[in-house]
Amino acid sequence: MSLERVRGYLLETSRTASRTAERCAPEILSAAAAIVASVRDGGKILFCGNGGSAGDAQHLATEFVSTLTLDRRRAAIPAIALTTDTSLLTAVANDFGFESVFARQVEALGRPGDVLVGISTSGNSENVVRAFAQAKAGGLRTISLTGESGGMLAPAADIQITVPSSETSHIQEAHIAVGQLIAFLVQDELYPADRA
Repeated sequence: MSLERVRGYLLETSRTASRTAERCAPEILSAAAAIVASVRDGGKILFCGNGGSAGDAQHLATEFVSTLTLDRRRAAIPAIALTTDTSLLTAVANDFGFESVFARQVEALGRPGDVLVGISTSGNSENVVRAFAQAKAGGLRTISLTGESGGMLAPAADIQITVPSSETSHIQEAHIAVGQLIAFLVQDELYPADRA
């Protein structure tokens, strides 16, 4: 253990955030605009991902439904994490295979005009890729959050946010920052502070 290791890691986190700001700002704005349009039209946001990205899916869905800050109360924004129902996940995995756990839920819960956000550091999570295929068939818009390669997921997305890093931990850190930012942008558009 060393101070250099601590400083080096945190500096790379900062550099990744800076590169993300430089390269992904237009896509972040597009993602927020797509979500605003969906919610205004009666739609909702679906989130999916595996492992740490499943945690991010749950965190971000919560930010939309609950509140971002206690001093800024506003109506709930409809969002669902497809990662939380263990009975459903294990049943679908058992009956259809783990690669179908999100696609099956998109089929059941998704409606034309909804938005599916798929989070995958590699971009190659088969269950997220299949969820995007189901979303396309069902008339949902799709937003991918990946690392710099984009994998199979980014080309399948309507809006691609590709964090410029190949290091899983730094990609995940940027994903949660981007997701939080999108939630703030959506909130500001739907529920402006001067009307909150």
